[in-house]
Amino acid sequence: MILKLKNKHTLEADEFQFRCSIGKNGITRKKKEGDLTTPKGIFKLKEVFYRADKVELGKINIRSKQISKTMGWCNDIKNKYYNKLIDIRKKCKHEKLYRKDSKYDYIIVLDYNMKKIIKGKGSAIFLHLTKNYNPTAGCIAIKKNDFEILLRLLKKNTFIKI
Repeated sequence: MILKLKNKHTLEADEFQFRCSIGKNGITRKKKEGDLTTPKGIFKLKEVFYRADKVELGKINIRSKQISKTMGWCNDIKNKYYNKLIDIRKKCKHEKLYRKDSKYDYIIVLDYNMKKIIKGKGSAIFLHLTKNYNPTAGCIAIKKNDFEILLRLLKKNTFIKI
């Protein structure tokens, strides 16, 4: 299965179309850390992270992991854990996954800059939740109800084309 970002406001999955938001500065092939762009390309959907205290995951066909209070994603270009899941007690800059808002109640990690990590090329590229479709820092965001529909459609080898 391939999800397609049809345009900056529409994500397609099979016959479904979901309204979405993307990086504030659009889409690029030359993504850099902090540039507020969404990377262009085809990426595997690696894994779903979720807040078990806030959402019910249900049966899905993709790997999943519960988010704990100490989980983060390293965005520190000077750190050996750059663009990896970390324990936030490590001394490095990171994106906290356990948040007070609902933005990361569900996250799907995109396989962007992960096979051979290039520091500064961008990190923490996720499909996550939005309430208002405001532009993201580089991720793709959809509403919770749409995310839950999407989760049921995903297969083990689902890709997203941006």
